[in-house]
Amino acid sequence: MVNLAAVFGVESTMKTTTDAVKIIQNLVKDDREMQQTIAKAYLNAKLGQLIYDTRQQAGLTHKQLADALGIEKSILEDLEKGDYDGDGLIILQEIAKIINYSLKIELSSNESDTSLEITV
Repeated sequence: MVNLAAVFGVESTMKTTTDAVKIIQNLVKDDREMQQTIAKAYLNAKLGQLIYDTRQQAGLTHKQLADALGIEKSILEDLEKGDYDGDGLIILQEIAKIINYSLKIELSSNESDTSLEITV
């Protein structure tokens, strides 16, 4: 088994584990920039999956949806892979219009029943 703490040059007091999530959490626990990078990648992956699922449900090919959006097919493919640095939320809003859906964004408190919601 590879000792990732040694590979990355950090000392580890953590018990030996093969749980990748725990290993990554331990390695980045004090690195705010890396935490933000991971959070952004996670959100991009979730957005990409939502776009993929929506396109599939609408029965559209990459080319059909890209043409309707007025973007290159490769941009749509990158979005679906979570590998797009542009504003995917704006494109999701346009997709919703094309397939006659509304886009709802909700912020919910983890500590109370409070939530804020917008529908576009």
